[in-house]
Amino acid sequence: MHRPDRAAIHAAMTQKEYVIFNNAKGFDLNIIGIRSSETRANHFDDWLTVSCKDAVHGDWAFYAFACTTDPGLSHLQNLSHPDGTAVLKEGQYRASHMIGKHQGKYDAICQKPGYTLQAWRDRNLDSTIDRNPEHVFTNATGINIHRASATRRSSRVDRWSAGCQVLADPTDFEILMTLARRAKQIYGNSFTYTLLHENDL
Repeated sequence: MHRPDRAAIHAAMTQKEYVIFNNAKGFDLNIIGIRSSETRANHFDDWLTVSCKDAVHGDWAFYAFACTTDPGLSHLQNLSHPDGTAVLKEGQYRASHMIGKHQGKYDAICQKPGYTLQAWRDRNLDSTIDRNPEHVFTNATGINIHRASATRRSSRVDRWSAGCQVLADPTDFEILMTLARRAKQIYGNSFTYTLLHENDL
């Protein structure tokens, strides 16, 4: 999937009647995942984008980072949940996340305690992602937005995701967290996460 375009993303958001944050104070973050139609597991073939208004010029600032919105092969083939591995359902999750400690180790954008997300459960034990819309959705917890390796860009998802949204490059992740910390200072520690499909664009 090619690097997504901000205007196309916002058009898709408008069509779905999702909220687009555009506060003129700046750093009102729209954190939006774009899921590839590719169902082969273990690749960073999705995008995590951030758009927000520039407080000085009023223009849109836009960032796009390679990521995965699907679990890695290790978790698909070795289930850590009896119902299967979580695959986040596309949608807009208002005020669902906050800056917290991923696995108690480092700052990331973490799912809020008590907030449940909709997910499919993949229990096929194979190398493809199960996104069958006919399957029953289950409430998922612990779906964080974090990085893979702390020291290098990762090429394979492997154990980095059991359903989390994971950035491949630690430098990209630091940019994301810098934006999030600035947003927290202005608006408080609450973030909305939206997941779109590439076919929405």
